[in-house]
This record gives sequence, C-alpha cells and structure tokens, in this order.
Amino acid sequence: MSTSNVVLAGPPTSDCCVTGVKHTGTPVGKRTAIADVPTYISEPKEVQGIKRVILFYSDVWGPFHLNNQLIQDYFAENGFIVVGIDYFLGDPVHLHDNEQGFDRDAWFAKSRAQAERLIPSWLEAVKQKFGTSAKYSAVGYCFGGPYAMEIAASDFAVAAAFAHPAALNENHFRKVKKPLFLSCAEDDFTFPLASRRRAEDILVEMKAKYTIQVFSSVSHGFAVRGDPQVGDTRWAKEESARGIVEWFKRFSAESEVVRSAML
Repeated sequence: MSTSNVVLAGPPTSDCCVTGVKHTGTPVGKRTAIADVPTYISEPKEVQGIKRVILFYSDVWGPFHLNNQLIQDYFAENGFIVVGIDYFLGDPVHLHDNEQGFDRDAWFAKSRAQAERLIPSWLEAVKQKFGTSAKYSAVGYCFGGPYAMEIAASDFAVAAAFAHPAALNENHFRKVKKPLFLSCAEDDFTFPLASRRRAEDILVEMKAKYTIQVFSSVSHGFAVRGDPQVGDTRWAKEESARGIVEWFKRFSAESEVVRSAML
C-alpha cells in the first residue's frame, strides 16, 4: 500500500469557489451561538426517538448565506437537527465582492486558521448540547470538505459526506473509518478526474464503505451555488442533497438497530 500523501483536492482559491447564483426561498432556521461561535440551527418539526444531528461545514459563502440555509433546512425537513458553524465569524467571502484591493489569499489563510482554531471547542459543545446518544453525521462543501473528512475518521459519527471538496490529501482518505458519500462534478478544478480516481483507489485499498456520484455538465460549486434555471445543474444540485441525506438516514438507522441489539 502506498504511503505517499499527495494533494488530491487543491485549495479553494479560484473564482469558481467564490462566485455563483443566489437562490430563492425563505429560511426557517435560526441564528444562535455554540461555544460562542455563530451557528445556524435548523430543526425538524418534531424529533422522534434518538436525535439525528448533521454537522454542516459550509463553503466560503458561510452557513448564513441563503443558499446554505436552504440546504440545511432541507436536511432538517428530513428529520435531522442541522448545525452549521460560522467559522468565518461574520466575514464570508461574498462580503468582499467588488472590493478593490481585496487580498483573497490572505482571507483564505485567515479563515482556514480561524476554522481550525474554532472547530474543536465548537464540536465538543455540540456533543454536550445534543448528547452522546445522538447519531451524528457530517457534510462539507468545498472549504468545509476537510472537516467532514475529519469526522469520517472519528469514532463518534455514523457517516460523512462531501460535495466538490477542497484542501484534501491522500491521508484524508486513508483515515476514513465511517461510510463516506462523495458528490462530485465532472468538471472540478479542485478535485479533477485523476484525483477522484486516486481517492477511490485508496478507499478500495482501505476497504472503506463509500459511494461516489458524478454529475456530467456541471462544475465546482454546483451543489451550493449552481444555477437552478439550468436543467442539468438543478438536477445535480437536488440529487446531491437528496443522496447525502438518504446516506445519513441509512447509517443513522442502521446504527440505531445495532445499538438496540446490544441493549
């Protein structure tokens, strides 16, 4: 087995990571703070049985951008409590649109360091808030990909997923312990075809449980920022969200069956 640690998903520094189409809809979640970090929470109308919680690691538009709120609300409609950390602390990249002299690379460096500092205590507070008996899953979009992969390498979650990820290397895939859902674009500058195939090779080597969906005629960012007026893009965006939440439903339910059998 290879021990190299080649970068498979590059950094989210292209225009494709910061541009897109704003969607329409009315968010139903709320703003709160967990561990003093701004957080979007969207909850189902009623929680029956064991709580199911999705950790939502957003792209550079942040969890309070309408597009991301609507995705989180969709997951909540499917029975999950969804918590989206604002590791940008109110400074998502779109606030700098048309700002002269904006140093995007410096913003990315600041935001990555900020996220890595905030997430550990935020995650512990989430677990305290919802309890150790809850069933946790995690999804990361673009910038949030590495944090979902950290959850996939943990022991406390039941499943993880990402869509058009950034900043991943081979070891992220070697460390996977939990079922992983990969939602990918045919045309993705951060996670191109060769990298996607290498990631699959590693998952096969590790005997990981995984599934990969690849959508033709879409590019990086389709799952959050794609244009819903374009048929292929709308289909991919909707199927990505549906596939991810069904993945989480499956393994949340399976883990509950195992737990019941052990009692």
